[in-house]
Amino acid sequence: MPYSNLLRLLEKNGIEYKTEYNLKNSSTFRIGGVCDVALFPKSADELGMCIALLDAENYPFCVVGRGSNTLFSDGEIHKAIVFTSALCDIDVRDERIIADAGVGLMSLSALACEKGLSGLEFACGIPGSVGGAMYMNAGAHGGTMADVVVKSRAYDRMSGSIITVENHDFAYRKSVYMQNPRLVCLSAVLELKKGSSDEIKAKMKQLLQARRQSQPLEYPSAGSYFKRPEGDFAGRLIEVCGLKGATVGGATVSEKHAGFIINSNNAAFEDVMELEKRVIDTVLEKTGIKLEREVEIVR
Repeated sequence: MPYSNLLRLLEKNGIEYKTEYNLKNSSTFRIGGVCDVALFPKSADELGMCIALLDAENYPFCVVGRGSNTLFSDGEIHKAIVFTSALCDIDVRDERIIADAGVGLMSLSALACEKGLSGLEFACGIPGSVGGAMYMNAGAHGGTMADVVVKSRAYDRMSGSIITVENHDFAYRKSVYMQNPRLVCLSAVLELKKGSSDEIKAKMKQLLQARRQSQPLEYPSAGSYFKRPEGDFAGRLIEVCGLKGATVGGATVSEKHAGFIINSNNAAFEDVMELEKRVIDTVLEKTGIKLEREVEIVR
């Protein structure tokens, strides 16, 4: 077993893990094969320790939150997948919230509402984690993480230490975490504003209703599949190119929202990849605009 020494180190340090872990149900796309080992740290410090051990063993890995913006390949994935969902500490200090990387955005926005803190309404329907949202500067309904993040804590793989990050280089679906793989987000500090819980709740209800009406939430997917091209929308371009309902195997361009590729019938990884290529090629040919994938691929 090529990772036997890694397993010994994980056991020695009390880190929960599972070998030959099936990833299909750990992705909102409901697609995926089996990875060598899955790690389940229970704290920010344990997450840092996991990364340190993996680096010491020179073992390839990927950090995953709730699998909401992730597409795993089928078959064997010879990597360690580190899941952060057990990192769930939240500390509310006046108008600031300090949240671990594994905290779900939907539960965090609900807590902010309960505390009468405004600024996270945009996140009420995003099924990802704080760490994933930091990585890609997640956003919706005109709001993004860049609007509320003050600073974050990260494990620095180069120095092997925990550092404070204040300059996140946020841009559309980008951050310092995406551009600098030596950093792994452990937690984030969000600056919100005092507001009325009733008004915040009403706004969230409105956004969730709009989401249900416009997005194919009844099917497994990874959310918006393509990035928004400058000055336009991926969904609009895909629709005008006649690709709504386009299908490869069990993967389909949603009839409800063309910016979504959905798992309509037990789709395989290659079904999604082939459909993605068809969409990109067709939109480029007909409009001159090349769409970019927003979803993270793990293979």
